[in-house]
Amino acid sequence: MNFVKSLSNFLKPFLGAIGLFAALVGSSHAGDKTIIVLDASGSMWAQIDGKSRIEIARETIRTVIGALPVDTDIGLMAYGHREKGSCTDIELLVPPAAGTGDAIIAATDKISPKGKTPLSAAVKQAAEALHYRDDAATVILITDGLETCDADPCALGIELEKAGVDFTANVVGFGLTEDEGKKVACLATNTGGQYIQASDAASLTSALKAAVVVVPEPAPEPEPAPAPEPAPAPEPEKIKYNFAPTTSMSENGDLLPENLDNSYGIFKIASDGTKGERVTTEYHAFKGTIEPGNYIVVATLGEASTEQPVTIEADKVAEPYFILNAGTIDISPYPSQGADVSDQASVRVDYPGGHTTAYGPSKFYVPAGAEKITVTLGAAVIEENITLAAGTTYKKDIIAGTGHVVINAYYVDDMRVDSGNLSIEVLKAAKKIDGSRVKVEHAYGPDSKFDLPAGDYTVVTEIDGMIVETPLTVKVADQTDFKINIHAGILAVKSPLYEICEVISPKKKIDGTSQKFAHSYDPEWQTTLTEGDYNIVCKKPDKAGDKTTPVTIKAGERMELSIE
Repeated sequence: MNFVKSLSNFLKPFLGAIGLFAALVGSSHAGDKTIIVLDASGSMWAQIDGKSRIEIARETIRTVIGALPVDTDIGLMAYGHREKGSCTDIELLVPPAAGTGDAIIAATDKISPKGKTPLSAAVKQAAEALHYRDDAATVILITDGLETCDADPCALGIELEKAGVDFTANVVGFGLTEDEGKKVACLATNTGGQYIQASDAASLTSALKAAVVVVPEPAPEPEPAPAPEPAPAPEPEKIKYNFAPTTSMSENGDLLPENLDNSYGIFKIASDGTKGERVTTEYHAFKGTIEPGNYIVVATLGEASTEQPVTIEADKVAEPYFILNAGTIDISPYPSQGADVSDQASVRVDYPGGHTTAYGPSKFYVPAGAEKITVTLGAAVIEENITLAAGTTYKKDIIAGTGHVVINAYYVDDMRVDSGNLSIEVLKAAKKIDGSRVKVEHAYGPDSKFDLPAGDYTVVTEIDGMIVETPLTVKVADQTDFKINIHAGILAVKSPLYEICEVISPKKKIDGTSQKFAHSYDPEWQTTLTEGDYNIVCKKPDKAGDKTTPVTIKAGERMELSIE
């Protein structure tokens, strides 16, 4: 949009790369609707200057949303926040509308990254939600990774530009290299939008404060000055701010440093004396001006919070002091002693009144008291119970004690099974009293990856109904490529004249029946079979003219048959 470009040029001398994001959000034409599409893939837990990318993104969105006029039509969409490995994990968390600021802030605070990066599909869904074919629409994508779901962002940009009335996609590449940025920049440029490279939290904070400043309209020409009058007596100096809260983790403890992601939610007091309508939320070591009145102020850091009533006056500084009665839990999960810290491990803390989960090295601010720490890496689960005193920090490296196994199945020798129908299930080797085994992990397709505690297992490989069981032993810190030779081939059959075909054993069992291996109602079908001899029995709809065809399957070979 021309207005976006002119505003960007004006702000360019003093904006950092992320700061442009505020300008992009705040400068849509009147009547435009905007959706922010937020990357919530697992890589958003990676840190920049000691703070995770998701924390920086939350702070960015809070700052920008808080500075927008309340009548701005804006919504929020996220991807990768509910499931691992899913290309359809896309959710419109807040539909675009005026007055959605609090809802967007609340939704962003609850996002826990964990999945893949289907950025193209997310942008397309956001455009559809904005009715981009009929109305002017803007999508702002914040991504720290490239497309991982076999889509082409460049082609999508061309498609949306052609089909839309006035559609623009702006892209913020958060932590991307210059070469990576070029692969998503085309989504913006192909729609007349902008691509912005963002690299750190410091430039984000300073740039956003400048980006939300509204450029005033030129003042009208002054009228001729009247005859000078005696100078009035100087007014008393006004105070610079009237609200300066402080917070500590414990009574008489140190005040929170300025770099923590703490906040102060300021609410009107409802008729029953409880919290009413939210007025604003301020962050860090805030000192500023609040409209005089009586409020309830909620001080929050992580999962810990406390509140108290506060009276704010125009000519007096209110300095409320908050005690969170909280501590810090700092956990670094490792697969094994001497290994690199794991970004795949989940760390959950159950604290008095709730629980929270993060991935990889994790720091939590939680209410003091009895805490349960659970680290999960693949099938390994380590639990630890502690008592956390207010103002203290519990810091620990937790060793999961796992080995890493990558499992592939092979028809024969080096002929790998690449089918998505391949099922790999890992069971404990020891059977229960009823003869069954405990399921440990399950995955599909080639290169199935498992983090397993040391021990003996049985791997159940299944494809097209063919099942092979293979023993597996895992040792701590092992990195194992486990190959399973299923000694199988593929049978492909064309049987257009028959209603159903079954693959059975040519030898009968003691009860006179034959073992069935596969069946199909389709005129063309295929199945995977262990090498050996089989009979294909095809039956016609009229129950007459059934046909039995013997076949021999060889490992690593494809057998094609036409049954007339």
